[in-house]
Amino acid sequence: MDWFEKSLQENFDLPPKNPSEEAQRRWRSAVGALVKNRRRRFRMVADLDSRSQNEAHRRSIQEKIRLALYVQKAAITFIDGAKHKEYRLTEDIINARFSINPDELASITSKHDVKALRMHGGVDGISKKIRSTFDHGISASDLDTRQNIYGVNRYAEKPSRSFWMFVWDALQDMTLIILMVCALISAVVGLASEGFPKGMYDGLGIILSILLVVMVTAVSDYRQSLQFKELDNEKKKIFIHVTRDGSRQKISIYDLVVGDIVHLSIGDQVPADGLYIHGYSLLIDESSLSGESDPVYISQDKPFLLAGTKVQDGSAKMMITAVGMRTEWGRLMSTLSEGGEDETPLQVKLNGVATIIGKIGLVFATLTFVVLMVRFFIEKGLTVGLSKWYSTDALTIVNYFATAVTIIVVAVPEGLPLAVTLSLAFAMKKLMHDKALVRHLSACETMGSAGTICTDKTGTLTTNHMVVDRIWISDASKSVTSDSSLEDLNSVISPTTLGLFLQGIFENTSAEVVKEKDGAQTVLGTPTERAILEFGLKLQGSHDAEDRTCTKVKVEPFNSDKKKMAVLVSLPNGTYRWFSKGASEIVVQMCDMMVDADGNSVPLSEAQRRNILDTINAFASDALRTLCLAYKEVEDFDDDSDSPTGGFTLISIFGIKDPLRPGVKDAVKACMSAGIIVRMVTGDNINTAKAIAKECGILTDDGIAIEGPDFRSKSPEEMRDLIPKIRVMARSLPLDKHTLVTNLRGMFHEVVAVTGDGTNDAPALHEADIGLAMGIAGTEVAKESADMIVLDDNFTTIINVARWGRAVYINIQKFVQFQLTVNIVALVINFVSACITGSAPLTAVQLLWVNMIMDTLGALALATEPPNDDMMKRPPVRRGESFITKVMWRNIVGQSMYQLVVLGALMFGGEQLLNIKGADSKSVINTLIFNSFVFCQVFNEINSREMQKINVFRALFP
Repeated sequence: MDWFEKSLQENFDLPPKNPSEEAQRRWRSAVGALVKNRRRRFRMVADLDSRSQNEAHRRSIQEKIRLALYVQKAAITFIDGAKHKEYRLTEDIINARFSINPDELASITSKHDVKALRMHGGVDGISKKIRSTFDHGISASDLDTRQNIYGVNRYAEKPSRSFWMFVWDALQDMTLIILMVCALISAVVGLASEGFPKGMYDGLGIILSILLVVMVTAVSDYRQSLQFKELDNEKKKIFIHVTRDGSRQKISIYDLVVGDIVHLSIGDQVPADGLYIHGYSLLIDESSLSGESDPVYISQDKPFLLAGTKVQDGSAKMMITAVGMRTEWGRLMSTLSEGGEDETPLQVKLNGVATIIGKIGLVFATLTFVVLMVRFFIEKGLTVGLSKWYSTDALTIVNYFATAVTIIVVAVPEGLPLAVTLSLAFAMKKLMHDKALVRHLSACETMGSAGTICTDKTGTLTTNHMVVDRIWISDASKSVTSDSSLEDLNSVISPTTLGLFLQGIFENTSAEVVKEKDGAQTVLGTPTERAILEFGLKLQGSHDAEDRTCTKVKVEPFNSDKKKMAVLVSLPNGTYRWFSKGASEIVVQMCDMMVDADGNSVPLSEAQRRNILDTINAFASDALRTLCLAYKEVEDFDDDSDSPTGGFTLISIFGIKDPLRPGVKDAVKACMSAGIIVRMVTGDNINTAKAIAKECGILTDDGIAIEGPDFRSKSPEEMRDLIPKIRVMARSLPLDKHTLVTNLRGMFHEVVAVTGDGTNDAPALHEADIGLAMGIAGTEVAKESADMIVLDDNFTTIINVARWGRAVYINIQKFVQFQLTVNIVALVINFVSACITGSAPLTAVQLLWVNMIMDTLGALALATEPPNDDMMKRPPVRRGESFITKVMWRNIVGQSMYQLVVLGALMFGGEQLLNIKGADSKSVINTLIFNSFVFCQVFNEINSREMQKINVFRALFP
């Protein structure tokens, strides 16, 4: 090896700690030359070998070549490693006592760079370099420093549009541009013929009217954009659990910093890039980033978690390594510009109406212009002849053309989309105060047409704070609502039974006890898990806890298909014990033994099994949710297999109560009177579900309750007869809810609203016309799939959404009735006057002024009427019903006829009726016609407040 070492010394120095580009180049060149030289010698040896040279010498040369190749590989690895070391530690990073560059830290996770992670000492090494510990987290006093160095967890958003951009957009209307050209021509011709300032009046008046219309439209659109931005910010408020200063806290994702220890559970969205610390069966849906539908299993061997992905199964702790624009999601978002809201179905329908009316207006405008021009040419030919032309003639033609264009402007009901948007935005703003966050604009409008609400029970109809009300253990059933009843229970069961029972509660749970900032302890988890853990803590009380020195070996989180959860723990004696907890009928079937009063396992006889089933039914009949706890001793286990499905020993049955929310009975009653059918879809026992449904008024005499398995077994023909009667579906799977919603929409053409809180509810929420996710109990996946988020998880809020939805629909109908009346009258009066008298009584300036009032202030007034109780006493608008009803046509035709009679009388007989004489009588009559037309629209707007009842002044001053 002397020659080899000598060659290394001759060709290049030993590598410095931070090699320069020149040093790297020398390494590459030297190692490449060395390898080339060794390969040449190898070929020479091969030739010598063919001449029967010494075999030992050939092997020696081969070994040297192999070592040279290793050197080359080491050099390349060194050079690649040098690239990682290009990330410099700046003075700010060093002063803050961090040991890793933000960009390098971010690249490790985003690039899934296992080599770089190992080079830094793995997850443990990274945590030390960013001064974070797995149990304590970070210190809250470091937040500003961390944000300054590693960034904030916010994404760069597209800058908001300024007010002047809205003004520019409003000026792009083609008809307004044509009118401005006409106004300029009118001003030029007027100055030439009539001089200044009289010749400027018509042209300047049109320009000022156009500018006023543009400014009002721009102000309205700008205010609306600000509202949407505010609502969008509300929509993005997501909270997550982290460990800071040694205590678990709930914070906004925007407050996350590098080093935070985040707790993830099923349905959560990963809030930033990070590294997996530990957890159970963590499956991540990365389809939002990779497009791949298959979930990714995350473990300590593959610890990389990316922002924007979702937890599909399991739970875990992660350490944040990159936030905001340094995350992979942030870089993706920087290449995209967020789109605006899609048009709602009603907006699409009204745009079609606007197009038809616009075409009718174009025909009327063309006919009006043609009639005016024909009369002009006839009169001119009969008086002075067609060969003589004056500047006033050009002014007349320009005014005729401006009048025709203005008729188009008036006829095109561009206020319809504005009215829809205003009404929806107003409703969204009001619903925010009523604890409902609208994610999709169309949901407001669609909710007004809902004929069915498929609702959860827990948390929606009930308070979502469960407590253990009764318990069965050691063949004894006890009420445990008070401290004395707990003491009574302690006297019934032996310490051995109590220890086993408490071990099952504390080990087999997804809830956990955390310490708040003030030192108080809080139980976090699902309502059911919290209730059982709180009961265990209360039962443990002042007693010394039974020795539960065991270690969790395997965890199976609760699965909605299996309806149970399980945990495997290792005991001090070297054996293992499975604990399983879940739906009563599932767990009882798994048991062939039970725990007696002395803590011994005894066979479960048929008589005892019947007694247990009777106890479960008795609990459920009292509106208690039942869960069973069981255990099984095993000698060994298989990492790849699931928990056993038999051979368990039954420990206890829990009867958990969740009282009804205040106001739910009245809300369900309001639904019934509004023609909305409420159906409860729950995973609870059918007796529990029926008891709650009867208590809140959902299950009536003509309704039925059914279990999920029975529902799944029905044929399509049987479902057609069965579904209209279903009021309660118990023991349902997520697929059952999805099937029910699909059939309600497909078979019966119902507009269906669905409430949900879990990840498993996402398909039904997505399938429904309106998906309503729970804001408190709901997972991020459920919220992403929903159209609305019910922030207080209250069924009464859902009814309020339906009220506002109906108000939106009816308000738009009012505005359409009002606007169509104005359009018909304006078109007919100008066209008839042009045909008979040769002039239009309503000038371009006057029509523009009316159009401005009609399209903006009229829309604002009618589109923002609040809901009233009468709206919830009429049936919902069914899918496919005509938007313009017979009542609306009656009001439109009646109001139009009345206005045309009044204006026609003034136009053709006004001078005689009012005894108006003189040279300016025509101008006086036209002014009177215009004022009468305006006041008619004021009365018309008041009349439009109520389409059916005579008293249109009701609640005018609320």
